[in-house]
Amino acid sequence: MNSKAVLYQAIVFFAALLPLSTLAQSRSAPAGSLVRAERAAVDLKQGMSLDEVRQLLGKPRRTALKGAGTPGLGTLNWTYTWNGGDAGMAAERSLVIEFAAKAPEEWTVSGWGWSIY
Repeated sequence: MNSKAVLYQAIVFFAALLPLSTLAQSRSAPAGSLVRAERAAVDLKQGMSLDEVRQLLGKPRRTALKGAGTPGLGTLNWTYTWNGGDAGMAAERSLVIEFAAKAPEEWTVSGWGWSIY
């Protein structure tokens, strides 16, 4: 095989992978792009309900419940993840929102923070 044929096969192979990478990016971006998520996160406030956060940022990618055995002492974490490629970064960015229970099933935002992977 000559070098042109090898180059052509490589281009076809990577072009076939392109839809898979865009699918993976869209699955990891519940609110769309990282830029839109950062803008929306500015509106986060302590005391917001689960529904208010879901309306603002969409459904979280991951959830974690800690210390829920005692009412009022447990925390619920929602993690939103975006591929940083849409903001010119190679890293993945995550926003973790922590909820505290005021009463059983009454979760409100107690804090949040960004991280880079």
